[in-house]
Amino acid sequence: MSAQRQAAAHVSAMTFDAMVEHVRYEGAYPTHDRAEQAVREVLAGLGRQLIGNERVALAARLPIEAALELTAQVPRTEPLTGFEFVSDLAGRTGGTPATARWDAGTVFAVLRRLAGEDLVSSVLAQLPSGYSLLFGRAELAPTG
Repeated sequence: MSAQRQAAAHVSAMTFDAMVEHVRYEGAYPTHDRAEQAVREVLAGLGRQLIGNERVALAARLPIEAALELTAQVPRTEPLTGFEFVSDLAGRTGGTPATARWDAGTVFAVLRRLAGEDLVSSVLAQLPSGYSLLFGRAELAPTG
């Protein structure tokens, strides 16, 4: 079975509560509610950045509640850089940039497993600089 099919099979069995519990465990959140808040805020923020096929494909790999959170957002005309995304998330949640970075990194780590590496690569290709690190990947600067 291909990695993409394995990811799709895994997603179809994952509920929103299970996704939140993965985030709670990985992010060491004290409660399910706090983890759910992080999931909803980060997915809403990402939903404001993505357009087109990547947005649709990502939503298709998520539990329905997560997909609705992502797709309910109106995409920005100019996506934010990774740094601006974290700053915007901190402003919207009333948190610090450090907690917003933690929330984004934790949610994106779970999202990366749900989406699969190929789709994450397509998503990252659509976004400005700074998101690779949030998804747990190295971001290499172009040489030359």
